[in-house]
Amino acid sequence: MTGFPERGFPEAEFAARTERAQARMAASGLAGLLLMSEAEVRYFSGFHTLFWQSPTRPWFLFLPLSGKPIAVIPEIGAELMRGTWLDDIRTWSAPCPDDDGLSLLEDLLAPLAEAGKPIGVMKGHETSLRMPLGDYERLMARLPNLAIVDATGLVRGLRMIKSEREIEKIAHICAIGSRTFAKVPELAHEGLPLEELFRAFRREGLAEGADDVPYLVGGADRGGYRDVISPPSRRPLARGDVLMLDTGAVWDGYYCDFDRNFAIGSADDASRRAYDVLWRATEAGIEAARVGTTCRQLFRTMQAVIAELDNQGGDIGRLGHGLGMQLTEWPSHAAFDETVIEENMVLTLEPSLSYGDGRLMVHEENIVVRKDGAELLSERAERALPVI
Repeated sequence: MTGFPERGFPEAEFAARTERAQARMAASGLAGLLLMSEAEVRYFSGFHTLFWQSPTRPWFLFLPLSGKPIAVIPEIGAELMRGTWLDDIRTWSAPCPDDDGLSLLEDLLAPLAEAGKPIGVMKGHETSLRMPLGDYERLMARLPNLAIVDATGLVRGLRMIKSEREIEKIAHICAIGSRTFAKVPELAHEGLPLEELFRAFRREGLAEGADDVPYLVGGADRGGYRDVISPPSRRPLARGDVLMLDTGAVWDGYYCDFDRNFAIGSADDASRRAYDVLWRATEAGIEAARVGTTCRQLFRTMQAVIAELDNQGGDIGRLGHGLGMQLTEWPSHAAFDETVIEENMVLTLEPSLSYGDGRLMVHEENIVVRKDGAELLSERAERALPVI
């Protein structure tokens, strides 16, 4: 295959991210940011490893008000971190339950604590403290004068707007996902157990160029599926089933996230109508996803079309989200989210509805918002429910 984007980022990309963060820190009165989760550590450093899947070791990155970030990490990651743009890498032999980086963090943060300077930590929605709560409490007890401020909005605001290099990577994995979905009519057939179709889809995704297909969910049942988060079963696909597959494939650490619906052998009128409503709701979302629109307005635009068939708005939740280094990122297209859409946001549009006797259907596309409107990254789903 040709046309691969370059892996990784040049040093200038990380320097620009850091400078933007430091400008916001200065405006907010923060003396630094302490980051502990994979996406944020990678965003500012380029440190990319699957070792995050292990809960055994914590990893820390500190952004001072000026200069490069400082890594405080287990020794096992030192060689990989030295390959990034960072210069100051402080390590300890881990795991060490009695002192998993705490002494190093204390040494780093003590001068700020003594001066009464505040630092930012991500505390808000869609964040987590990726260190033992007991260790965090011990660190705070050792640094009683260190003020901790919620920096969720600061960091989230930076990561929501993608660089052209990030968009190129997401477009690449979306193209891989689209090619993989195009093979489903060759992979799926009556009598094939759903779990075997999942395996075949993952193999095809890898063959098309994905680094991994870590997220694949869906469902299939006669006249429509009722659950989209359970593991696949051995139940064979049967004529009259509606099948949905939703994939989060990844390339160079960036995700696609969209789904496709298929009917096996034949489709009933209710399923065809549900598909039509969702296709048009997505189309309305594509048109509405413009700079200056709020996520709440985008939600209501899609919800208005969904209401033709499903007017139980309280059951809808959200109708899409941000996308990038994580399968789901901020913001949410939901009634509560007043986030204003900006240029170069990468978003999913994911309308869903209930119909018939407890049936469910979900439709999803990936877009990037440009100055003059939305640009599709996933290849648009067929206009009518495809029949295999």
